[in-house]
Amino acid sequence: MKNIFKKFSVFAVGLLFVAPACTDLTEELFSEVTADNFFQTEEEFIAALGQAYSSLSPLGNHPNIWSINEIASDEIVVTTKGGDWYDGGVLIDIHRHEFTPDNGFFNNAWGVLYGGIGTTNRLIFQFEELEAAGNEDAAAFIAELRAVRALWYYWALDAFGNVPLSIDFTDETPPSNNANFSAGKLEVYNFIESELNEIIPQLDASSSGSTYGRMNQAAALALRSKLYLNAITYTGTAQWTKAAADAATIMGGTVGSFSLSSSYSDNFAIENSGSVENIFVIPYDKVFATGFVWAPMTLHYANQGTYKFTFQPWNGYAVVEEFYNTYWDPVKNPGPQGAVWTGLAEHTDPKIPNGTGTQDARLANFLVGPQFNADGTITIDPAFEVEGENKDPDGINLNFTPRNNMVHPFGWRQGGARIGKYPYEIGGTPDASNDFVIFRLADIMLTRAEALWRGGDTGGEALDIVNEIRARAGVDPFSILTADNLFDERGREMFAEMTRRQDQIRFGKWGEAWWEKNPSSETFLIFPIPQVQIDVSSALNQNPGF
Repeated sequence: MKNIFKKFSVFAVGLLFVAPACTDLTEELFSEVTADNFFQTEEEFIAALGQAYSSLSPLGNHPNIWSINEIASDEIVVTTKGGDWYDGGVLIDIHRHEFTPDNGFFNNAWGVLYGGIGTTNRLIFQFEELEAAGNEDAAAFIAELRAVRALWYYWALDAFGNVPLSIDFTDETPPSNNANFSAGKLEVYNFIESELNEIIPQLDASSSGSTYGRMNQAAALALRSKLYLNAITYTGTAQWTKAAADAATIMGGTVGSFSLSSSYSDNFAIENSGSVENIFVIPYDKVFATGFVWAPMTLHYANQGTYKFTFQPWNGYAVVEEFYNTYWDPVKNPGPQGAVWTGLAEHTDPKIPNGTGTQDARLANFLVGPQFNADGTITIDPAFEVEGENKDPDGINLNFTPRNNMVHPFGWRQGGARIGKYPYEIGGTPDASNDFVIFRLADIMLTRAEALWRGGDTGGEALDIVNEIRARAGVDPFSILTADNLFDERGREMFAEMTRRQDQIRFGKWGEAWWEKNPSSETFLIFPIPQVQIDVSSALNQNPGF
């Protein structure tokens, strides 16, 4: 299943895209690239296609488009721990919705987006040259590359709204966005929809090893379904019926065969290529396809001993306590609610603390409680200061508590549950081999359920779909769907899958206050165009309010 990617990874390793500090929206056009001097063998075709997918690799790193979505939501926070993680206040500003166009995280995300777009534009141009020269195989590659480009533009539209459409590799004119913000968003939305409508019938309808990690029909339909689900945000016009229809096509099995994994955690395992639920992933490999570095990003420095890592983690990304507490019914199962846990948190089988009364399998999303080494001894924070005022109440023993005391300047070193969604390998390197999930069936099922619910179905098929997912999690069924329980269920199921910001906006919760964040205005529904990009290109217009 990963064979196709390993096949091109060595060939294309020198071509992997790295997010630059500043991005020009056009690529240099090499006049010597002609149809008679490139892509002469099957290996070259595959290697060229691999360059488009290699451009996705920064999503598993820091900082990128995933980072800005998650840190700006109520899921993830990166607290300042004395001298660690302040970084000029950029992370705090994103969390508090006080961000400005000169925040470097946005420029990094923009660089990843338009680096990917530029790569696909170049490859589309090259394959079109081949097609014009009579190569009959080129058309299928062009359709697949257009699907990858549509994915990039979907993320760009979602994050920055009124973004420039740069789709002609031969056009050296700096691309501009629309002076009218709403019209610009609509233009990009229409482009994505039009592209997907045209190419979906041309894509491979099967789901097999040869299409794993590639944009086949199911992946493109999942993308279009999510585009329609959020259409009201992008255009002001709801497309619930279309979102539900695309989701139904995937659920019906006519474009591949997907089902809920019997175990939630199977979808994110160190070797998760066998998941029957994952529709589209970024295939990572610690040797051949690197870049998935959540272990360094979220784990404590001392977790190097917990997992016998070859590196020391950075102690950054943690879970917001309020979000973490949504996994407990406040009446039936109140859970720890920020108390110090006494249960064991371990890499393969996160234990549930005594007395919480829940068996929700999705608790594997988190690492909490005392951390233990492979020999059973508790992990020690060797740098912990035991003299003077004790700022971190858990002391020298490493013990993750759901509670964070403050976002700045003296956040607890052990504060906040850590991201455990993708389990960590004993003896692992900074780069993980878990494949990073972009689309999976549970998300598509919840997409259909929400679309039906918004059409008035509160107790029929929509409820049945949600309860099927809850049954897999081992929790009681809902008797009726409401805005609150549907929103919370999406949060529990989709933690850290880059959907929370969309959900909060769609359910009208984005401007609300949460931990260390005051209510925010509609300006912050969208991220600003990076000031660096505007300084480079006068053709770009800033988003309203910035």
